[in-house]
Amino acid sequence: MPKRLFAHLFTGNARARFPAADMQRIAAAIAVGETCHAGEICFAVEGALHWREVLRGTQARTRALDAFGRLRVWDTAANNGVLVYLLLADQRIEIVADRGLAGLVSDEQWRGVCLLMEERLRAGEYADGVVAGIEAVGDLLALHFPQEPGGVDEDELPNQPVFL
Repeated sequence: MPKRLFAHLFTGNARARFPAADMQRIAAAIAVGETCHAGEICFAVEGALHWREVLRGTQARTRALDAFGRLRVWDTAANNGVLVYLLLADQRIEIVADRGLAGLVSDEQWRGVCLLMEERLRAGEYADGVVAGIEAVGDLLALHFPQEPGGVDEDELPNQPVFL
């Protein structure tokens, strides 16, 4: 617990690791990916938890589920929204997929995306890691919710990443 608490107390602001240019690059990756599938991707990053949350034992998964609801990622016509959540202090990625993807994408496939991203984060390649993860999620969505030829891509969720 002390090591995790220390990490959360001294992890800098998420905006320092994700300057505006990187956030625009991530938004562009989401937009490009959504031309190939009918799903919706949302990226949210949180620098650190309040020390009380760390002492309570709050985990990244709990925060991701909360963000999934607050950001209304569940609010898509085909129930195919996906939240990619990053908790910087823990260097932890969580993916929360709406019920339309249940039984289509396995936990192992989602975990593979997380591992890909976590590897890049450990190397200090924050934006590259997120973009690679967004692309991998997009590939999975394209398998199950391909964009119909000539179809109109209705953007149901904002592509702009979110700081929590």
